[in-house]
Amino acid sequence: MNGSRVQARRAIEALRSGVPNRDAVDALGSSQTQIESLFRQRLAAVREGLPGPGLVFDGDFGGGKSHLLEYLQHIALTERFVTSKVVVSKETPLHDPAKVFRAAISAAVVPERRGAAVTEIAGSLDPDGAAFDELYRWTSSDEAELNERFPATLYLYRNLRGADPELVERILRFWSGDPLSVAELRRALRQAGEGASWIVSKASQRELALQRIRFVARLAAAAGYGGWVLLFDEVELVGRYSLLQRARSYAEIARWVLGEESGPLPGLVAVLAITDDFLPFVIDEKHDDETVPGRLRLRGEEPLAEQAELGIEAIRRAAHLERPGEHVLGEAYRKLKAIHETAYGWEAPDVAGPAALGTRSMREYVRAWINEWDLRRLDPSYRPELEFEPVSPDYTEDADLETSPDGEQRNGG
Repeated sequence: MNGSRVQARRAIEALRSGVPNRDAVDALGSSQTQIESLFRQRLAAVREGLPGPGLVFDGDFGGGKSHLLEYLQHIALTERFVTSKVVVSKETPLHDPAKVFRAAISAAVVPERRGAAVTEIAGSLDPDGAAFDELYRWTSSDEAELNERFPATLYLYRNLRGADPELVERILRFWSGDPLSVAELRRALRQAGEGASWIVSKASQRELALQRIRFVARLAAAAGYGGWVLLFDEVELVGRYSLLQRARSYAEIARWVLGEESGPLPGLVAVLAITDDFLPFVIDEKHDDETVPGRLRLRGEEPLAEQAELGIEAIRRAAHLERPGEHVLGEAYRKLKAIHETAYGWEAPDVAGPAALGTRSMREYVRAWINEWDLRRLDPSYRPELEFEPVSPDYTEDADLETSPDGEQRNGG
């Protein structure tokens, strides 16, 4: 089987299952020109060292949000940005920065590299270059608001990288999320003749996770990449959290989109995809715009209440996926028919068009076309009757999703 047929079959299998992969995105592309333009503007700003505020977009269930995220990842990699796709889930709750960081760094893809992200990024660093000097200056500044571990490990990486490979590996694992105790760091600094001049304070896992996110983005830029792009899928799961966890999630959305007190996160672009019925069914119907900040203020958490309000406003102002018109559907149909023919070496017949199908989401069109071609390839005389049953997200609160954030305690990690 030749390469083009294998690629076509991978694309068909991904589209049939509703989970787009690189082959499917390469074959179909994207018609979401407005969101693509906004995304490219943010990449350009970050590449120039300017703040690149995040982006929230919404769309129908099955309307192509995951496909668009895959397409945006392709753009980011082409523009030499490190990229991570993070699916919000029970294991990766949006309100827990430590778990989000672990998922993001595990999923991170470095352009034209295949190894662990931080190891590959560090391999592109020039410890004797001006970019490294600027990174070290930034990590040591009040502006960065980083724990002393970050400038200390950069110092050790520069000065002991040839003499102590085991320590370098420990530093890379720390940057990737592993703990590094104060005692261990002080021993290494003494080995480098610097132990007496460093004061290293303790920090919780949550604090270090937030700092690692900023640090890795700047590390990538110092290594010659554009920065770090994080793409969040299935953000609507937030609607099934308890009220307080929704509150913390809204605050996190604000942080990803707007940044922290000093402004958008440097070197980083975040894109969050959410269903378009989240606003009416969760924020409006559950009155989250009033109840969430009100509950937080009763608990004395005014800063968190303000952040949650900003996160809710970011969802209200989300960019919208354009629903496919006749032209877009026609282009998708022609491309998909050609892919199916390549995949299975046959001449696919014409099948029902949008008017006959009477559906609305791109996923339904795509799966209907593929299913009919599959069946008619096996029996050319067969004429299937397709039925569509709408599926919408469930926003009922789920106690099984209740998780405790990692690392609220200070453990020196």
